Amino acid sequence: MNARHIGLVAKKELSGLSSEKTIVFAILLQVFIAMFSSFLMVGLTAMYDPEALEGYSTATYGVGYAGADSPLIDEFEKRHDLVLHRMDLSPALAALRERRVAAVIYAPDTPPDAEGPVAITLYLIQNDLQSSVINVKIKEVLQGYERELREVRADRMVSFPVGLNFPDAGNAESFYEFVYGLLLPILVLLPAIISAALIIDLITEEYQRQTLETLLSTPVTFTEMVFGKILACWAIVPVQAGAWILLLGLNGIMVGNAVPILLHVAAAGLFLILLGAATALHYRERTSAQFVFSTAVVVLFLLVMAVPYNPLNLVVRLAVETAGPVHWLILALVTVATALLAGAVAAYGRRVARAPPATAR
Repeated sequence: MNARHIGLVAKKELSGLSSEKTIVFAILLQVFIAMFSSFLMVGLTAMYDPEALEGYSTATYGVGYAGADSPLIDEFEKRHDLVLHRMDLSPALAALRERRVAAVIYAPDTPPDAEGPVAITLYLIQNDLQSSVINVKIKEVLQGYERELREVRADRMVSFPVGLNFPDAGNAESFYEFVYGLLLPILVLLPAIISAALIIDLITEEYQRQTLETLLSTPVTFTEMVFGKILACWAIVPVQAGAWILLLGLNGIMVGNAVPILLHVAAAGLFLILLGAATALHYRERTSAQFVFSTAVVVLFLLVMAVPYNPLNLVVRLAVETAGPVHWLILALVTVATALLAGAVAAYGRRVARAPPATAR
């Protein structure tokens, strides 16, 4: 293959990328993810850690209290973010429906040392984000009340729970996990997947627009044309990933081992692009090729995720500087696999170029 011809094809494709819907929509998707990362962080962290919601709210909430006097009132007075309003149950529920209070709690006339349990009733507005925050805050109040009841009834206990001491993670845990464990891998690996989908569009469009014969009327061979498109798609992978790492750094989120991360992303991206190119050469029709490739990527992703040093885990560990030198071995293995795949795609491209159109597959 002539490197100059490959470079000319790559230059032509790069100059026309702005008109490609795939790459334009993909960049918009990445911008959307980055712009709404704070919103996504609240939603996603709340899915696996509802108590994280408390850290995002600094507001003071009114809580209606109905029922008998109880040590529970003393627990509420310890909180500065919950203001208790004594009222009857019916007016309290009416105030909740009108959103004049954020929650209503009802305490029965059951003394702390009674034989039966003390059933506290909490009223919240269903399907409401504020209720989720209130639920977490009042949970801590109820836990304090529960501890007091246990002390009052301690003489009845025949077994005692074992205390577990966990380190205080602080309020930064959720932010740290989201940014380094989810947002960063998505932003740096998404360009590789996008470019793999883009190469399918670039190759199949030559067939569907019937421009392949015109292109091959030049000194450029079929294989050079394919690898020129592959080069164009590959070139934008580290550029996009590097731009996201730079933007994260400008926003105070430092990413360690930026160069190794870009090398891994570039190697993985080229591997996926070659897979996409092979799929496009086989099917030559955009919809079928994209469907088969997307399915194959999902299967491949699930298989790779079973490996300890999978791409997501590797990017995270590199970013927080805990990967160790083993990542160079992984990079070498991926590079060798990519080189073998490149040779296979080149051979398949030559076979497609020689075969008659009706029997090319």
